Amino acid sequence: MRLLVLIPAYNEAAAIQRVVMESLAHMAVLVVDDGSTDETAALAEAAGATVLVQNPNAGKGAALRRGFAWALEREYDGVIALDGDGQHDPAEIPAFVGLFATEQADLIIGYRNFDHMPFWRWLANSLGFAIFSWAMGTHILDNQSGYRLTSRRLMERLLAGQESGYEFEMEEIVSCVEAGYRLAWTPIRTIYAGEVSHIRPIHHIANFVRVAWQTRQRVRREA
Repeated sequence: MRLLVLIPAYNEAAAIQRVVMESLAHMAVLVVDDGSTDETAALAEAAGATVLVQNPNAGKGAALRRGFAWALEREYDGVIALDGDGQHDPAEIPAFVGLFATEQADLIIGYRNFDHMPFWRWLANSLGFAIFSWAMGTHILDNQSGYRLTSRRLMERLLAGQESGYEFEMEEIVSCVEAGYRLAWTPIRTIYAGEVSHIRPIHHIANFVRVAWQTRQRVRREA
């Protein structure tokens, strides 16, 4: 079972070296630098990661797909994606590996304890998973968590995905369920230390509503 840590990163110079080094304690690391204007790529490479650079900035979904393609070409069985800003603890990587080995799930998502979030993040995430659960017609614990393991066959399916931004993470869940693949969950720590969010609120909300509505229509047609 060959797994790879995949870190999509945009202007994460403040934390990327630590995240890479802590992840390397478990497995090889690939960083996809998504058009950063700081030293993210150089610092990640210096820390020991393989680095791909895409210019201009194309979005988190595009960065993940590029990482998927790289991993598939090198015959990895799956990738564990985590954020480069320090909000995900690499010490929890073994939990994903263990669950992948025992459950053979195609998508394992690390779900957060929303009670430990700052209020506005709690509100946005709570509304988000409630709406997306309605769209999917089933309870979704955390649709926005970027800490997740994706199997080889799900990566192959997602290479044809349409979403290039943060909505890719919702598309991944939809694709997994539609294919009849196994979806599993594991609890993760909720870490916030004043990191700057790269989400553009109006743009993100508009795309979230669009994807949720499209998902609901697809679910109704298949019912």
